[in-house]
Formats: sequence, structure tokens, C-alpha cells
Amino acid sequence: MSLDFSQIAFKKITNYPDQPTLIFLHDSLGCMELWRDFPEQLARQTHCNVLLYDRQGYGRSCPFSYSKRDVNYLEEEADILADLMELREIEKAVLFGFSDGGSIALIFAAKYPEKTIGIITQGAHIFVEDVTLKGIQEAVLNYKTTPLKQKLERYHGDKTEALFNAWTKTWTSPEYRNWNIEHFVRQISCKSLIIQGENDEFGSPEQVKKIVTQTEGPSASLIVSEAGHTVHKENPELVLRESVRFIKKIIA
Repeated sequence: MSLDFSQIAFKKITNYPDQPTLIFLHDSLGCMELWRDFPEQLARQTHCNVLLYDRQGYGRSCPFSYSKRDVNYLEEEADILADLMELREIEKAVLFGFSDGGSIALIFAAKYPEKTIGIITQGAHIFVEDVTLKGIQEAVLNYKTTPLKQKLERYHGDKTEALFNAWTKTWTSPEYRNWNIEHFVRQISCKSLIIQGENDEFGSPEQVKKIVTQTEGPSASLIVSEAGHTVHKENPELVLRESVRFIKKIIA
């Protein structure tokens, strides 16, 4: 995928020279702005720097340069992240990925171990489940019958329709049903913290189990009770505390 990085919106906070950088990877309908103040809080408590960016087609970045997503689009995004890190002069990073961003973090850690200090994922997917498809079908219904589209337009503007269709039509397509990145998971050598809400509407605990039991490096799970997909918003204190603890251990 060719990409003009001058059209990719990003935010870099470097308050701690010579300290690691935390890179935040948003979800399938997200963007930098929707992280709110979570990245700054995590950076402040760990004395790390921050890089946030909107992937192509999201937020303040350029529209998609393609009409249909490739089945391997998440791997392509991991490769783009490697190029972006080089452009922004970041040698190594701790990745915090949410949903699609979590899957990107897993693939990146497998493909670029020399660039990865550790990863935290939240609601990451490594294969397609019926519960995932059900959650997407409900999102499609909400998009048609509730103010969801208008809410998304606040952040994505006229790119909203394209990004929503890219997500829903890709994941529900017959060719995507067999998508699986467990072969990448088995190549992950860094430490990882795998977070998921107990009531995640897009994935079962099997996602977490398959990740933590297959990584080559040490992997810990955090199942958050009474939480759904957006755990860092539903229980921010817990996610922040455990993320701080994890990061401090790996950068000590």
C-alpha cells in the first residue's frame, strides 16, 4: 500500500527525552481524538513519550486510497507503522492497541521485534468469531436507526460512510471468515498484556486465551468484569493502573 505520510495526521508528545515512546493504535471506528486524555495520563505516570496518529481513512488523515480493503489490511497497517516510526525517528516503542489496533500491535510485534519493547492490547482479534459478526451486524443496524452515523461524522467527516463500510463489509465477507493471525502470535517474543472486557460484544475470552498461551514471550491476561469492548473508557482507573504497572516493569 503506497501512502503519502504528509497526509497522515499525528500527534507527538516528547516530554521525556531519552525515554521510550508509547504508540496508540485506535480501533475500527476510532481516531486520535477518541482516546481523550488516556494517552497523556499513561505517559505522565510512566514518564514516557507519546505518538498518536489517525490511520488512512480516519479522523484528520486523508481518505482511503483504495475502494476495497484487502483481507490482509491489518498486516499492511503494521508495515505502515514501521515506516511511520522510522519517519518520526522512533527506534523502539511500547504499543497500546485497541480492537483493530490491538490486532495491528500483535502483528507488528511479530514482524518487527527489534522495534517493540512490549505491547498492550484491548479487545484484539486473532480470528473471526460468531459473536464478532453478531456485534458488527448490530452496529450496522445502529448506524441506520440511531445517531451513530452523526456521532462518527464529528470525528471523520465525509470519510464516515467509507470507513464504516470498510469495517463492516470486510469482516462480514465470505473471504474474511477464515482470517486468522495465530501464526503471528506464535512469533511474539516481547512481553504483552492482553486486556478484554468480560462482556465484550465483539469477542469471546477465547481470543485472550489463544493469545496468552501462544506467544513466545511472557503474556498476561486481564479480563475486566462488567465491561464491554471499550474497557479503557468503562473502567479507566483499572486499565490505567495495570497498564502503568506493566510498562514500568518492561522499561525499568
